[in-house]
Amino acid sequence: MAGPQTVRWKHDFVSGRPRCRTDTRATAPNRAESALRIGLGEHLPALVKKPAVCEVSFAQIVRSINERNRMMARTKRSRRSYSAGEWGRNRVRVFADPKTGLYQIEWRDNGRRLTRSLGHRDWPRAKRQADEVAAGFAVHEPNGKAEPEPLTLETLFEIYGEEVTPTKSEKTQQRDRMQMRMFLDFLGPNRRPETLSKRDWDRFIRERRAGRLGPSGRPVLNRTIENDLKFLIAVLNWASKSRDEQGRLLLDSNPLRGLKLPKEKNPTRIVLSDEEYDAMLRVSRRVDWRFHVALVLAHETGHRIGAIRHLRWTDIDFEDRTILWRAEHEKSGYEHRTPVTAEALAALEEAQRRNPGNGDAPVLPASRDASQCMGKSPVRYWWNRAEDVAGLGRKRGRGWHSLRRKFASDLMDLPLKVLCELGGWKEAQTVLRCYQQADTGQLRKALESRPRLRT
Repeated sequence: MAGPQTVRWKHDFVSGRPRCRTDTRATAPNRAESALRIGLGEHLPALVKKPAVCEVSFAQIVRSINERNRMMARTKRSRRSYSAGEWGRNRVRVFADPKTGLYQIEWRDNGRRLTRSLGHRDWPRAKRQADEVAAGFAVHEPNGKAEPEPLTLETLFEIYGEEVTPTKSEKTQQRDRMQMRMFLDFLGPNRRPETLSKRDWDRFIRERRAGRLGPSGRPVLNRTIENDLKFLIAVLNWASKSRDEQGRLLLDSNPLRGLKLPKEKNPTRIVLSDEEYDAMLRVSRRVDWRFHVALVLAHETGHRIGAIRHLRWTDIDFEDRTILWRAEHEKSGYEHRTPVTAEALAALEEAQRRNPGNGDAPVLPASRDASQCMGKSPVRYWWNRAEDVAGLGRKRGRGWHSLRRKFASDLMDLPLKVLCELGGWKEAQTVLRCYQQADTGQLRKALESRPRLRT
């Protein structure tokens, strides 16, 4: 057997690379030189101990080649990664652990980067799992819990109906439930709220306006459609600010925010004239004494008929000549006390003579049960009957609310703050936009008061 194989290397200072030549004392075959040239490569300069000549054994050469191959394989494996999903939404990444070689899955939860081992080294399988996680079919969390079911429109309405709707008035609760059923029939119970778009918005307006949608089955005006869409926006805004038990928002944002609501170009807002009021007042007792009292109170206080119907004797202070308007019977939820005129006080005294009562008894009792307040149907019937008896005829938009507009228009010269306190308005902008209307006499008076240039 041949003795130790030795190769002598001489460093080439021009090229910076070692140059090999066979030592005359060495008995190694030519294959050792070939192995050196092919296998050692870039690692050879590191083995040079002296600038001129160094000696390397064949075993050291083989070990260096194997070590290089292992390092290259480890480096290639650690750089492999695969990402799926969208940034900021469902981004998922899988990569190999540089120490163990097991594939890891990485995702973000509320800004935190979380990682979990998949427990295998199967690259195609890891990619499939990343796609599944990004698509929402499977979620890998540190505690192993499953992602909650996606929020549907039906579930959102159920949560809103249990937590928010009960805080509203009885009439508003009924409207909420009606609107929930209408939107579920139109959009579907399994529709996801975040997928709503302007196409759904426009389609709802067309269907509702044509009468193909809604409980009545008849075409409705833009005002009704506006109220329906305002309810949907309110639900989505509430969901974008409310969180579940894990602290996650029910809805990231309102997908319908900023869309234009339909508006009435020429809304019908009739103001009852003085002549019409006098005509109805003359025949009011012929209709019913309760109608006479309600008519006078609506004209003198400017409050809604719903708040007037629910007045009780405990709310009336004859000595101080004031009325307490309770928050639960006010549309705005604003409880306040206002003074009354002599006409209103006379009507209340007449009601006390007709229906002697005190304490919590109603001022305007129901026909069948004197302990209950009068309902909505009788006052609507009495108004229509008074119009017929007075010979005014029926006119769309001329109802109890026309007295509230008359109150705001008659007191137009008062400061808005005072007017809002008297009529129970919370915002002055509402009075200006919906209630105050200048008549021809006021406009002519304003023109006559304009300063004239002297000639």
